Amino acid sequence: MISVNDFKNGLTIEVDGDLWRIVEFQHVKPGKGSAFVRSTLKNLRTGAVQEKTFRSTEKVEKAQIDTKTMQYLYADGDSYVFMDTTTYEQLTLPAEELTDALKYMKENMEVKIMMHGNETLGVEVPNTVDLTVTATEPGVRGNTSSGGSKPATLETGLVVQVPFFINEGDVLTINTQDGTYISRA
Repeated sequence: MISVNDFKNGLTIEVDGDLWRIVEFQHVKPGKGSAFVRSTLKNLRTGAVQEKTFRSTEKVEKAQIDTKTMQYLYADGDSYVFMDTTTYEQLTLPAEELTDALKYMKENMEVKIMMHGNETLGVEVPNTVDLTVTATEPGVRGNTSSGGSKPATLETGLVVQVPFFINEGDVLTINTQDGTYISRA
């Protein structure tokens, strides 16, 4: 058990039988009455975001989340196969559990799998990934003075806005937090 006064962003707690990650929190000390903690929580199973207020004297259960480094091997229909890099055990996950991570995953890439007991909660990809451009319009000389951008389709199917000088076959570094172009790799 931990006190709500010890909240940190990213901490995983158990409230009402569900697993929640603290997105944001704020200690509030009104002039009259007792202090409380206002928090924004994200459900790790459903992805729902909820605002919850705790009295400053409350205690909550800290959830034990294990993170395993695994290698993404291949797609098998609607499921994806991962291998534990230490024990060589294979784990198959359905596409529904990988929603956002699929846009950034390439075969043989190392990812972190979050688990609570035997339940898989999700996949964390690295903060940046290098992906190859498979389709984009050719840049036309002369229309770069305004510093505009054009859409480019990457090898995983992700579409990002890139500068005009990017061509098909270029390898780009992409930010996985917001899906934006960072630079050429």
